[in-house]
Amino acid sequence: MDDKIITLACKRTIFRSLFDKCAFFGWIDKIPSIIKYEGIYDTLYLSVKSDEIPDEDLRELLALFFRYKIDMKQLQVFLKKQNKKWFHDGKIKGYWYTRVFGKKIK
Repeated sequence: MDDKIITLACKRTIFRSLFDKCAFFGWIDKIPSIIKYEGIYDTLYLSVKSDEIPDEDLRELLALFFRYKIDMKQLQVFLKKQNKKWFHDGKIKGYWYTRVFGKKIK
């Protein structure tokens, strides 16, 4: 496993209510691969322990970023040989595919 810490930026995240904000931070706290987070001005930086994380954690990041409209292109860093079949399969095209990888390459 790679020990390189990955930093993800959540810029200008919009919360619709106090409970929505609490749900967002509660969700972050439940993803084991996120080792810390820090806000600077209008950006929250998530520190992820490696670019090789469990599939469950990657699925949670995908859902979190999709729900809160955070730039998902930065999740490309987690594409690995082990998860390529479900994460980057152009035939399956999960709800995240276009937001992470752009249009399907022919």
